[in-house]
Amino acid sequence: MAEDPVLDVQGLVVRYGAQTAVDGLSFSVRRGEIFGLLGPNGAGKTSTLSVIEGLRAPDAGRVIVDGHDAGHATSALKARLGVQLQASSFQAELRIEDITRLYAGLYGVPITRRQIDERLRDAGLAQEHGKPFKKLSGGQQQRFSLMVAMLHGPSILLLDEPTTGLDPQSRRQLWDRIEESRGAGGSVLLTTHSMEEAQAVCDRVAIMDHGRLLALGSPGSLVAEHRGDPRVLAVAHGDVTLEDVFIGLTGRTVRD
Repeated sequence: MAEDPVLDVQGLVVRYGAQTAVDGLSFSVRRGEIFGLLGPNGAGKTSTLSVIEGLRAPDAGRVIVDGHDAGHATSALKARLGVQLQASSFQAELRIEDITRLYAGLYGVPITRRQIDERLRDAGLAQEHGKPFKKLSGGQQQRFSLMVAMLHGPSILLLDEPTTGLDPQSRRQLWDRIEESRGAGGSVLLTTHSMEEAQAVCDRVAIMDHGRLLALGSPGSLVAEHRGDPRVLAVAHGDVTLEDVFIGLTGRTVRD
């Protein structure tokens, strides 16, 4: 795995009026790495992703995506990003074959009918190419969204809660697809509330809350590092897990 990061976040600050959503956040994602950004609701994850995607400029700090400053939303930056949101905005009435052709055109990727068929087959959607997007199951929609996000071979995929609401079989299939994207030479940054998911697919995770970084490392190393923390022991039932570490560091309070 190469040492130079595909994503470098340094001292990121995001403010909304008097409220600071991200407060000096720093982390990096290595090439070929699956990286999890974890935090309760309101921790600052969405604001962080918005800057990485070039949707808003940071109030302070820098975000570099594959050598490009995310504070300047250029076509070169967008070409290096693949984005799958928790709620898809695809045109519900369009057939997925047509959506694939449309987004390939937007990305500037030449694609033939045969190549579309191959991509849909690889995503487990070979029998669905004539269906409108709205007729796909939840798992099929997520697999299709991931396929579209990967059409242009991005340097890094941003996945926001990619398996929310999926059954165990669909979730495992999507994990396999995420792993395949790394195998094809890309990196992945995902947000998730599932500690099982983070432990299963992520090489490293960052736990953040109130806009600040609380912990960073591999799931196993974070468990080992914090297994004696009184805050973690207070919430653990038996052997300490990544979820115990997460709750111990971010608190038991339910966030809306």
